[in-house]
Amino acid sequence: MGCCVMRVIMFAVCAMLVLPYLVLAKHAGITRHYKFDIRLQKVTRLCQSKNIVTVNGQFPGPRIIAREGDRVLIKVVNHVQNNITIHWNRHGIRQLRTGWADGPAYITQCPIQTGQSYLYNFTVTGQRGTLFWHAHISWLRATVYGSLVILPKLGVPYPFPQPFKEVPIIFGEWWKADIETMINQAMQTGGAPNVSDAYTINGLPGLLYNCSAQDTFRLKVKPGKTYLLRLINAALNDELFFSIANHSVTVVEVDAVYVKPFKTKTVVITPGQTTNILLKTKSHSPNATFLMAARAYATGPAAFDNSTTAGILEYDHQEHQSSVSNAKNRKPSVLKPALPSFNDTLFAMNFNKKLRSLATTKFPAKVPQTVSRRFFFTVGLGLIQCSRNKACPGPNNTMVGAAINNVSFVQPSTALLQAHFFGKSKGVYTTDFPANPPFKFNYTGTPPKNILLNSGTKVVVLPFNTRVELVLQDTSIIGAESHPLHLHGFNFHVVGQGFGNFNPKKDPANFNLVDPVERNTVGVPSGGWVAIRFRADNPGVWFMHCHLEVHTSWGLKMAWVVIDGKRPNQKLLPPPSDLPKC
Repeated sequence: MGCCVMRVIMFAVCAMLVLPYLVLAKHAGITRHYKFDIRLQKVTRLCQSKNIVTVNGQFPGPRIIAREGDRVLIKVVNHVQNNITIHWNRHGIRQLRTGWADGPAYITQCPIQTGQSYLYNFTVTGQRGTLFWHAHISWLRATVYGSLVILPKLGVPYPFPQPFKEVPIIFGEWWKADIETMINQAMQTGGAPNVSDAYTINGLPGLLYNCSAQDTFRLKVKPGKTYLLRLINAALNDELFFSIANHSVTVVEVDAVYVKPFKTKTVVITPGQTTNILLKTKSHSPNATFLMAARAYATGPAAFDNSTTAGILEYDHQEHQSSVSNAKNRKPSVLKPALPSFNDTLFAMNFNKKLRSLATTKFPAKVPQTVSRRFFFTVGLGLIQCSRNKACPGPNNTMVGAAINNVSFVQPSTALLQAHFFGKSKGVYTTDFPANPPFKFNYTGTPPKNILLNSGTKVVVLPFNTRVELVLQDTSIIGAESHPLHLHGFNFHVVGQGFGNFNPKKDPANFNLVDPVERNTVGVPSGGWVAIRFRADNPGVWFMHCHLEVHTSWGLKMAWVVIDGKRPNQKLLPPPSDLPKC
């Protein structure tokens, strides 16, 4: 009897010791391996064929799927003549202490040259949802992009109804011309590059374009089901309105962060952003097809692609034969959604103000309640003085440029992160990026007479764990315009936004410090401002830029240098041995 009691006690003690490890193992991530071969592929769109740069010959590129906590290893091998880098947010992957895998060329790495390879190595920490990856050099992301889906840990449900099916919807842009030739010519001449010839949904222009009925994305759905649509705007230069005819959707997540659900008929999504929506299909199978359409939300003075891409939402009639038997001989009607006007800034503002964090115990809104550094950045256009041996189209031999606080960023020839890590910043960058504009003016009113921009490779240096408040102010120089600003390395909270000039005495009183939306890309309202807060808890060099590619090319970008903290887990890891060289 005593022996049996001892066995029970020993079993209980062993169970107590082992159970925590079993729980940990259940939630521990796995290592996922991918290989990206960068290759040319002949693709036909709009009845014209051309060779494009792709990953594994796919357009759009392959989907990456991981779970929160997973380690992801992606070997990129370059088989084309173009240099290449890949950014993973999206794009949005925070790259905690692993900035070497972030991807922007000449910021965190030198590009992968022809015949070379590089292993991107990162762990998904504290994130779940929809992001995406794309090339981050020149304009190659026009064809080199794909979805990055982070699932919750095993056994962890969504904070919304479990969908019947999940579907990625990636918006893009298509040019008939060779994209690299086009942008290189534009940068040499000082002119604006051509606008795209079409928008695409999952790489397909859709039936509203000539010669494209066969190149239309189709989503077949069952009645009475809930679908999770993972929207990604991979377009280069256009914010988009998106709607599905005769259907409402529920927004549940943006930039891989859950939000308080709200219903809408139209979604606004800027380049670089992602939005997850729930689509509840009708209880019966209607004798109709419904267009899923997207077109530009454009506010600036320049020309834009004013076309519309569309996919088809069609119901599966097989499960409801009795209700549709009489409709078989009738041609189904095609219903189109009503989209806002292309310049409806008020709709865009109201949509973005509806976005709020869940702010629950499980998904808290960790917005900094106090601030240790404040910055005020103007974002917009201006003129750059061309050299005497270069003929530029602007007045007095100038060309259009773009800037933050009147500084148009000059891309270095050495990666900033390497220069920072090895203490060789001299001649690569300077640390005097201005915290405020060089002079005050009526930012959204009459522009100043002198709109010439300064140029330089300037950064802001932040001590580890700095609590940053940044106000981004649009200007009316050349023309007011919405600017989607993307911050690498961090998520931030959008604590306030409005039209007109930011008022530092009055506007902060209305900041939302309770449940502001958390994201990695935010649209600075046309003729307005937006305020964000973030904690600089990720050492390294982090790019911040407009996600309108033409503005990035013109210099609307800068970088933050976050120095190491005191603890070992607060320091940037050394570079990998295969880091590409310039």
